Amino acid sequence: MSILRNVWYLNRERVSRAIFGAYPLRSYRGDTSDDMTDIKQIPLPPWEERTNEPLDTKRARLLYESRKRGMLENCILLSFFAKKYLNEMTEKQLSLYDKLINQPTNDWDIYYWMTETKPTPPEFDTEVMTLLKEFTKNRNMEHRVGQPALDYLFEDKK
Repeated sequence: MSILRNVWYLNRERVSRAIFGAYPLRSYRGDTSDDMTDIKQIPLPPWEERTNEPLDTKRARLLYESRKRGMLENCILLSFFAKKYLNEMTEKQLSLYDKLINQPTNDWDIYYWMTETKPTPPEFDTEVMTLLKEFTKNRNMEHRVGQPALDYLFEDKK
């Protein structure tokens, strides 16, 4: 057994290159430079409002986009917010909500704005953001550990 261990020890780099490719494995260790010059920015296409989208389609898309965010905190807060308010929103409010959750390129910005950790930029400080900030305070102490079930979508409206 010790012979196999010695062979592996001596040839581990060659074996790992054969398995994983010609380049050595790299992993993020959290040691970026202070000026962040070694981080690459990936350009995202600019957000464009979808005009002439039927309201039911827009509500369904915004519900999906509220649930599928880049970070769990926003998934939970926005999915509960969408469950409570999305069906009551006017066309203008839906457009403001669409802009709010889709135009910023960083989900942390949205989180900091709705928790009032950072000031909201004027272009996003709308009636929908005010509603979202108040909702985020959770004054009724609702249990918001996971996303809400989608059962309410299939209940008969009376």
